[in-house]
Amino acid sequence: MPPFKPAVTEYQLHRLTCPGCGTSTCASLPAGVPQGGQGPRLQATAALLTGAYRLSKRQVARLLADLLGVPLCAGQVCALEQQTGAVLEPIVAELRQALRQHHVNMDETSWREGHSRPWLWVGVTAYLTVYHLVASRGADVVAALLGADYAHVLTSDRFKAYNGVPLNQRQACWAHLRRDFQAMIDRGGAGAPIGEDLLLHADILFGLWYKVRDGTRTRKWLKCQIEEWVRPEVRLLLQRGAACGCAKTAGTCAVILKVEESLWTFARVAGVEPTNNAAERALRHPVLWRAVSHGTRSSKGSRFVATILSVVETCRQQGRHVLEYLTACCQAALAKTQAPSLLPQPGFC
Repeated sequence: MPPFKPAVTEYQLHRLTCPGCGTSTCASLPAGVPQGGQGPRLQATAALLTGAYRLSKRQVARLLADLLGVPLCAGQVCALEQQTGAVLEPIVAELRQALRQHHVNMDETSWREGHSRPWLWVGVTAYLTVYHLVASRGADVVAALLGADYAHVLTSDRFKAYNGVPLNQRQACWAHLRRDFQAMIDRGGAGAPIGEDLLLHADILFGLWYKVRDGTRTRKWLKCQIEEWVRPEVRLLLQRGAACGCAKTAGTCAVILKVEESLWTFARVAGVEPTNNAAERALRHPVLWRAVSHGTRSSKGSRFVATILSVVETCRQQGRHVLEYLTACCQAALAKTQAPSLLPQPGFC
């Protein structure tokens, strides 16, 4: 690896004062030249190091000095973050609108903003990811993200905020169900045998799904298997569990029975999977970021978090070079042109 050497261009702006009226005039910077001392690639690099690699402001400043020979302070890193976030906000707004046109995996986790505790939501489709930081954990957030006329399938856990979506448009996460069944076994008592049978059927279900996922079997075959025997047997076990002598197991089974229709959507709708793993994986990085940084101090910082996470994860989903894309966006802002879109182009696969 050759030594890094930053490219530095100096601009000297001539200033004159009129001897008659005393008016001072100064030359302007050329078009596309930033007012500060950092160019678009350095700006994008600073945002990437904090947003994708969870480095603190001070660590980013030290790394840029040690690796690139560029002197920055922590305050300048903050300023570059805010500039980059402002450039990316229209792009994320476009992603948020596109989210409503696809099947979505959704999840949420707590965040820290000063002395408040907002919630970080994530929506994941096949080709884009959108993060949203908001004070509420209620159904209003789901409605705002998906829109009033959402016509696709939402995959999630069974949290009550998602109940506003009709059951025939929901897919309940079977990974969560499997953990519930294991809890029935670990709890012991009258509900343990029910939990064992339900866990066995969950494992059988995943075995059937893996055959569809690897192309060995078709989704039509999977639907037949589920309708013919898997679904009736699971429903019967849940009904037995709801009437068993263990109160916690009975309560869990009764809750699952209320949303039983949403357990099987993946068998009939192409592009839908039986788990919410995509959304849970998307939350892993911000959860680690929260643990390291203890969240953000202001709403500006929170907006940057949601914005940079959305862009970075979407770029990686689409196989785009993240730094090159961020740099192109920063260059477009300097040139006062439209930044490149992150929406998949026709023919993208």
